[in-house]
Amino acid sequence: LHSFIPSSAPTVPRKQSDFSFMQVAMEDSIDVILEGHTGVLSPHRPHPAVSACLGALFTAVYGVWSTFALPGLGTIPRKLKVPYLPSSRVQTLNIMKLLEGRTGRLVDLGSGDGRVVFAASSTGFQCTGFEINSILVAYARNKARWNGLPTSQAAFVNKDFWKTDLSHFNNVTAFLAPGVMAVLSEKLLKELPDDARVISCRFPILDWPVQSSVGSGLDQTFAYDIGIVRAHLRKAPEAEV
Repeated sequence: LHSFIPSSAPTVPRKQSDFSFMQVAMEDSIDVILEGHTGVLSPHRPHPAVSACLGALFTAVYGVWSTFALPGLGTIPRKLKVPYLPSSRVQTLNIMKLLEGRTGRLVDLGSGDGRVVFAASSTGFQCTGFEINSILVAYARNKARWNGLPTSQAAFVNKDFWKTDLSHFNNVTAFLAPGVMAVLSEKLLKELPDDARVISCRFPILDWPVQSSVGSGLDQTFAYDIGIVRAHLRKAPEAEV
């Protein structure tokens, strides 16, 4: 864990096609699912017929995955849609490192299967996960119930967080997409208190000074303190004069 403003932070284009990002998202989802099962796939080249069957299978799976991973097609503006992409074990650990020493209420924006909420609630945070996918919400709620977690400790809300006031949270975690980070930054600056910390997986918030960063490459995770961000943005116009 180190505090700095990384000059080597990954360069992320402000706009990225839905198709290309969904391809990356699906590949990452498969990587997460196979995480810890490195011996599943054979190193030998398969027979051409097997390759053809696997290609057809993955094409079908991709179609189903696209429908499953992008709920709310008629309710969420196109520019704010983000496919379901679960955080990896390393990313979740990085989030927890950036939350060390903090307490209070935490919200996970796009909580998916609830893995970040479960990790944070185990360390004492009062967590809420917003997720538009009702299937994932049902899964997370059942898992919380099975583990005996009360809703005061781990709650999952089937609601669009873009339409929700986040002012009563002082910890925010998000693993979204590069195309929505600018809109997200405006919302968070408008609603969060000065003592709030925002943690973003993989995609940095452009124009915000990074308070701390953990990891590298696709697992790099960034932390921003809202009070420092506001002070920085107030000084920025003065420096340009």
